[in-house]
Amino acid sequence: MKITTIRDLLNAEVYCNEENLGRHVYSACGSDMMSDVLAYVKDQAVLLTGLMNQQVIRTAEMMDMVCVVFVRSKKPSPDMIDLAEETGIVVMATDKTMYEACGILYSSGLIKERKANV
Repeated sequence: MKITTIRDLLNAEVYCNEENLGRHVYSACGSDMMSDVLAYVKDQAVLLTGLMNQQVIRTAEMMDMVCVVFVRSKKPSPDMIDLAEETGIVVMATDKTMYEACGILYSSGLIKERKANV
């Protein structure tokens, strides 16, 4: 699924790296616990979270994620946006709850993890 599709489905506002909206995302993770993200995320993923600190962007970078979506109308700080701009991670925000946002993406075809082709 392209990041543009995620933006449209979640009616999300884009804060940085709009030039990367055409990139593909193959899985999603919804969590406010970065330790879970580090333990379970694989492949090109989008992170949905309500946690508001720079560790979110650093975790996304470490896990080669291409997009972070902040839920519940939370807005990233200028420092978070600056860090995301440096790393090329698209940052967006939606007014949807984590539950709603994950459900919309799942029902639209985005899965928890990408399975290898057999």
